[in-house]
Amino acid sequence: MTTDIRLTQMWEGCLKNDRKQQELLYKTLAPRMLAVCMRYAHDKDEAQDILQEGFIKMFKNAHNYRGEGNLEGWIRRIMVHCAISRYRKLKPMVLVEDFTETENALSSGGYNAHGLEAKDLLKMIQKLPQMYRSVFNMYAIEGYSHQEIGSKLGITELLSRTNLHRARTILKDMVNQLTTREMHYMAG
Repeated sequence: MTTDIRLTQMWEGCLKNDRKQQELLYKTLAPRMLAVCMRYAHDKDEAQDILQEGFIKMFKNAHNYRGEGNLEGWIRRIMVHCAISRYRKLKPMVLVEDFTETENALSSGGYNAHGLEAKDLLKMIQKLPQMYRSVFNMYAIEGYSHQEIGSKLGITELLSRTNLHRARTILKDMVNQLTTREMHYMAG
């Protein structure tokens, strides 16, 4: 049985408040949705909180899914919206932070000469300031426009572009630092 058919069967059970089907849907999609939440969260605990909020919201609003488009994509958008809502609640924050801790954390990591693994890049993204991280994820990964990002985060389109540029600059610096450390390690 294909994944889409299984998801459809689980979804039909969820619409009937079948707890077994809800649990099955959760267990099937939680790992993929946690990966989405991890991109917005500072750490795994925060990502798990977003994941739980997202699934609760999804089950409460299950009747709103009209069967148009991909079910998994609809649930993914709920997770992203939960992450954005969490950000809005925590909004009074500084946009720039001291990266000394970030540099120290990276210097102790064990990276190989084959390049970055996805988990390494995820860790770097998680070290970005919250605003930069949100804008980067929404633009580079979720495909939002700067106008959409601005309206969802309550910022101007220009500030969205600026934050994306700064996030990319910080990420490039982090990658360059790792590359430099690898070269020193291999030479030394």
